[in-house]
Amino acid sequence: MQTDIVDSISDFNANEWNTLVGNNYPFLRHEFLEAAEESGCVAPETGWIACHIGLRGKNGQLIAAMPLYEKTHSWGEFVFDWTWANAYQNAGYDYYPKLVSAVPFTPAASKRLLSENHAYWKYLIEAARELASARKYSSIHILFPEEAELDALRAAGLKLRKDCQFHWHNRGYKNFDDFLATFNSTKRKKVRRDRRHVSEQGITFKRLTGGEMDQTLWKEVYELISMTFRRRGSLPYFNLDFFMEISSRLPETLMVVIAKKKLDIIGAAIFFDTGETLYGRYWGADNHYNALHFETCYYQGIDYCIENHRKIFQPGTQGEHKISRGFTPVTTWSAHWLAHPEFFTAISQFVNIEQHHIDRYIDAVKTHTPYRKTGDP
Repeated sequence: MQTDIVDSISDFNANEWNTLVGNNYPFLRHEFLEAAEESGCVAPETGWIACHIGLRGKNGQLIAAMPLYEKTHSWGEFVFDWTWANAYQNAGYDYYPKLVSAVPFTPAASKRLLSENHAYWKYLIEAARELASARKYSSIHILFPEEAELDALRAAGLKLRKDCQFHWHNRGYKNFDDFLATFNSTKRKKVRRDRRHVSEQGITFKRLTGGEMDQTLWKEVYELISMTFRRRGSLPYFNLDFFMEISSRLPETLMVVIAKKKLDIIGAAIFFDTGETLYGRYWGADNHYNALHFETCYYQGIDYCIENHRKIFQPGTQGEHKISRGFTPVTTWSAHWLAHPEFFTAISQFVNIEQHHIDRYIDAVKTHTPYRKTGDP
């Protein structure tokens, strides 16, 4: 068995890579990762340096792989280890560079150990450990793996870390009103009020696939997203070139919601659709409009899932305001290994304590979902 470490996803054959990925993970597809590299979003200048691992069989065929990056910071990961980095540096050690297995700027759980043959998983993890040792990386971080991979990661000596996101689940609803009928009266009125506020402002919506988005539309949508990021004092991780490239390469996976007031585009949200799961990724607006964010990013996505029989809607990370709108807590995971044994022990103890608080938080959140309980109106 041959182990390859490559500095560009382009070094792997697209068909071989996508065969390992399967059909349910648009962010892991060769086209997505290549567009991220070719657009300059993933590059040494942005602190993401590709060092993907591939295992080849006797005939040279790619039989297993792991998306992997050298990181010189912790931005764009959505699993927060800034305090770990500070502790390292305060003790006189270098936390960066580190190794991260993830999809850049994308907090969506998916495979990290790419092979249907689970026997190869341990070899992928071993290859990552050997790479970390050879290049003197401080640590390895596997972000948002699937639950099926957790046992293999734990057995390889990585520490599992727990967190949660809020997802929406389609219970076979006939339409949005059928979904709302499962809410208690107070929360049902709140959602209807949100939607009414948007309608009263004269805002209408249109959904487009990636194939229906032209260059002019992409420029307008991207400017809205950039404006929203700038208001928060930052910039989008992905640039216009990336979205236009994805729109060309994976048009069937993209769904864009356009919000218009009269003839003007005032807001937009970008989603990815696998045919089973809808992922909400980016949104923007030219100004503040009452409840527009909720409608564009959440209710339009729920409408789409009901109409198109999608099972799950993942709108992104954080945001407790999602709870009252029908999203429920779902456990997410990451796995970590640190080369420094004393720090690894200390961080493992921290993660144990943190998990206790995460469990309590999830239990508390479940008591605040909007769904009717026995005796509710």
